[in-house]
Amino acid sequence: QVQLVESGGGLVQAGGSLRLSCAASGRTFSRYAMGWFRQAPGKEREFVAAISWNGRSTVYADSVKGRFTISRDNAKNMVYLQMNSLKPEDTAVYYCAAREGAGTYYYTTQYDFWGQGTQVTVSS
Repeated sequence: QVQLVESGGGLVQAGGSLRLSCAASGRTFSRYAMGWFRQAPGKEREFVAAISWNGRSTVYADSVKGRFTISRDNAKNMVYLQMNSLKPEDTAVYYCAAREGAGTYYYTTQYDFWGQGTQVTVSS
């Protein structure tokens, strides 16, 4: 079992940056693949980025590739999402997710544990 708590959301102007953090409980954090998803009002939750248990493999949605970076620190039980060159269409609630496994995972149904989300609002 793992519990996830996101932080770092807020209001930022277009072109700005934010760094989201996800704090995970539990002693076996390094066994978990992690992902970031987002959900805008009236839309389905969508994949943003994922990272393997050891951090060696990362994948991104096309919409954020080159602007967002996912990383993790297993010693601190933390996952991060650095978001640069933010656009109004990045506005959403951002969720951290976890599952045991050796790969990187794209679909919400592949994850077992979720945080409560953090709001990111990008103004034009």
